[in-house]
Amino acid sequence: MTIREAVAKRILLLCDEQNITINKLSTKAGVTQSTVDSILKGKSKNPGVCTIKKLCDASDITIIDFFDHPLFVNLDIDLN
Repeated sequence: MTIREAVAKRILLLCDEQNITINKLSTKAGVTQSTVDSILKGKSKNPGVCTIKKLCDASDITIIDFFDHPLFVNLDIDLN
C-alpha cells in the first residue's frame, strides 16, 4: 500500500468510526469536498499536511493519532 492509499483509507475509517459522511467531515473541517474526493480517488498525489490536520481537528484527534495506525506500517514509496 502507498502512503496516499493509506491516507485515503484512514480518512474513510475516521468517517466510519464517527458515523459521518465524507461531506460532513469536509464541512466540519472547512475543506472542500472536492479536495477530500481528490485524496480519496488518488488524484491528489501528495495530500497536504495542513489539509490532514484540518480533517484531524474536525475528527477530534491529533495528527499523531491519525498516523499512529497499522495502515502506516510497511508502506511502499510511490515515486510517481
